[in-house]
Amino acid sequence: MVETRVGYLLPTREQSLLDEHDPGRLVEQARRAEALGFDSVWAGDSPVTRPRADPLLLLAAAAHVTERVELGTAVLLPALRHPILLAHQLATLDRLADGRLIAGMGAGFPNPRTEAQFDAIGVSFKRRVSRMEESIEAMRKLWSGAGPVSYRGEHFAFEDVTLAPPPARPGGPPIWLAGGGGPALRRVARLADGWLPYPPEVRTYAEERDVIQTAATRPVTPALYATVCLDEDAERAHRRLRTSIERYYDAPLEFIQSIQATFAGTAGEAAKWLTSYAEAGARHLVIRLATDDHDAGLEAFADLVLPLLRQERPA
Repeated sequence: MVETRVGYLLPTREQSLLDEHDPGRLVEQARRAEALGFDSVWAGDSPVTRPRADPLLLLAAAAHVTERVELGTAVLLPALRHPILLAHQLATLDRLADGRLIAGMGAGFPNPRTEAQFDAIGVSFKRRVSRMEESIEAMRKLWSGAGPVSYRGEHFAFEDVTLAPPPARPGGPPIWLAGGGGPALRRVARLADGWLPYPPEVRTYAEERDVIQTAATRPVTPALYATVCLDEDAERAHRRLRTSIERYYDAPLEFIQSIQATFAGTAGEAAKWLTSYAEAGARHLVIRLATDDHDAGLEAFADLVLPLLRQERPA
């Protein structure tokens, strides 16, 4: 039977928007998500464009209060960091999590605010993709356990570097890449252990998954990043989704819905919608909840949607 794992995205950005700044509460939500039966807990990354708690520090704390759930970044921007320092952080975090880390990564969505974030940190936005690819290559060498590592590329060069501690797993944590469309899919097939996109159409998801599965040289876990707003009243659900999305992205709901998987409606309808992606091949669903009360929203999703997603389906 087909198993679809379900993860919860910690509301790091939402907390900052409400001017709460309580990382301890986010850590408690990670612990609660594990207790409620989620398979993974995730944290986003955006130090300037959409400020929030640092994902690696937050997941390190979450690792201390959880035992079973995988811990992932959705998604980390490696182009903003030097690969030696990032490889060191991820290896240490993988150790703290006893090998439960998933390093979700992306290049950064092209818009003026994201470009301004790269400018503020002093990194070329136009070269972010090649910089990310080099970072992945360099980090995997640093995690290889092959002794002192030397690397020379277009963006990074170093000699005789050894990291300690090494990651918990040989070769380091799995790297999942975001993105859709031809170049991004080829990059996933060539470099990644997993794929974490958010296409708004199931048909697009299935087609792009097939492209990756055909071209990949290693097993690639197909995942999905999806925003869900639960409410028994359809109109109210849509209003709440609009408020959440437009506050989070500072962009019209209609634009975000044209590029991202979003849903507003009842628990049963949400489960049916998410199941359609699972039937198209998604094996790990990362859920961002659009709600003002994330504690209640987490409980509601676990009580009303998770059991429906756990129902067995033929392979």
